[in-house]
Amino acid sequence: MPQRHPYPHADLQGAATRNTTAAELLTAFAKSAPALDHLWRHIFDALADTPVLITEIDRLRAELSTARYQRANLIAAIRATLAAHEEGEYDPLFYVRDELHFQHRTDTRRATGGGR
Repeated sequence: MPQRHPYPHADLQGAATRNTTAAELLTAFAKSAPALDHLWRHIFDALADTPVLITEIDRLRAELSTARYQRANLIAAIRATLAAHEEGEYDPLFYVRDELHFQHRTDTRRATGGGR
C-alpha cells in the first residue's frame, strides 16, 4: 500500500492560475454591469488576497520542513545517546549536545541572514 502524506499539498500554482482567470472574467462582467461596481469591488478585494496567502503558505511550508528535519535529527541524536549509554560510553549525552549546538548555530545564522 502506498504511503500517503498526512498533509497533502494544495496545488498553489493551480490556485494562482484560477485566481487570475477569475479576476479576468470578473473584469469583463464588471464592465458589462457597472451599476454593481460596489459589489465587484468586494470580489476583487477577496481575489487580491490569494497571492498574499500563497506566499504565506510557501513560507510556512518551508518553516515546517525545517522543523521536521530538526526534529528527525534530534530523535536520531536521542537514539544515539541511548545506545551510547547502553554501551557504557564515557559521554553519551555528547550526541544530543552536539545536535542542539548545531541547530542553535543554524537558527542563529538563519535569523541574522547568514543562510547556510
